[in-house]
Amino acid sequence: MQWDQLIGHQQQKIWFQRALAKKRLASSFLFVGPDGIGKRTFARLLAKSLLCGRASPDRLDACGSCEDCAQVDASTHPDLIELAKPEGKSDLPLELLIGSPEKRMREGLCYEINLRPYGGRRKVAIIDDADFINQAGANSLLKTLEEPPDDSVMILIGSSLQSQLPTIRSRCQIVLFQPLTSQQLTELLVRQLVLQVAPSKLEIAELARSSGGSLTIAKQLADEQLKEFRDGLYAQLSLDRVPLLDLAKSFGAIVDAAGKEAKSKRDRMKQIFSMTAEFYRSVLMELLADSPNGSAAVGKVNGDQEADSLTRLGRMLAGQWTTGVTGAIACWQCCLRAIEDVDKNANQASLLQNWTAQIAQLSGR
Repeated sequence: MQWDQLIGHQQQKIWFQRALAKKRLASSFLFVGPDGIGKRTFARLLAKSLLCGRASPDRLDACGSCEDCAQVDASTHPDLIELAKPEGKSDLPLELLIGSPEKRMREGLCYEINLRPYGGRRKVAIIDDADFINQAGANSLLKTLEEPPDDSVMILIGSSLQSQLPTIRSRCQIVLFQPLTSQQLTELLVRQLVLQVAPSKLEIAELARSSGGSLTIAKQLADEQLKEFRDGLYAQLSLDRVPLLDLAKSFGAIVDAAGKEAKSKRDRMKQIFSMTAEFYRSVLMELLADSPNGSAAVGKVNGDQEADSLTRLGRMLAGQWTTGVTGAIACWQCCLRAIEDVDKNANQASLLQNWTAQIAQLSGR
């Protein structure tokens, strides 16, 4: 991939261009943002630009055809170090950072990044899953972060600032990445052909809108099990009285089905709350459309497109809504707060119980 193929994150690209042009590129970065929005893709494009043998050192560019670029694309470049949490592990193993007990500081990232670059330019390290660096791992990185080798760049990739240990946050330059817009995610979905069947443009747009700007969530929502759950969820939320017990049970079942890992369950919970946020957002948009001068504001969101299924459901429910625009906003915000609470490691059972009770009260249903 080349920079002109990158979707989104243009402000971050411009920032790095200016830093290189002024020869003020830092040595340690923490890329933070939701999963599935392109942080790792951006990191690899940055690595390719820094390692490309034909690129000017003061330009964020890569030829894409030299041996260095080909090796970065194939993850075989001798000056590119890439780490990620192995499947089934709860933390990033200490051995990946400082070597096995028998070879401490004679292998692993902290050793390799101090070696002379084979290509004579830089060493670049990309640490994915920085959320899973434990206290021992963070301590092992301190010296490398505080006294980085000359012409080395280390990029850590995480999902949120709250998930990073203070020792990591304070020693890295933080680069925030925002979720993709629905339009950008739609373009990415079309490019990658995520769905197994040939969907309509409306189906792709609806999937993009329900995914919170994350390709990872879009792929998961395309799963038949989650699609079936979403249809049932929207049906329950549309009833005259929200069935609290049934709703909590269905939530718990679909969360448990995500797997045993805590992160998988947290991701699934955020998916569910994103679905519900979109549900109440659709109701809010329709209520605003019925208010004075409201149609113009809604038009900016929906455009002239034919209504998708969620919009049609919002129109139907808006006619039965009893708590007005204020109630719809409160329900929407309740869902957004629940997503934040998941990132704060709130107890799953308590969070679901409190959320369902609040939704029933705020919606008057």
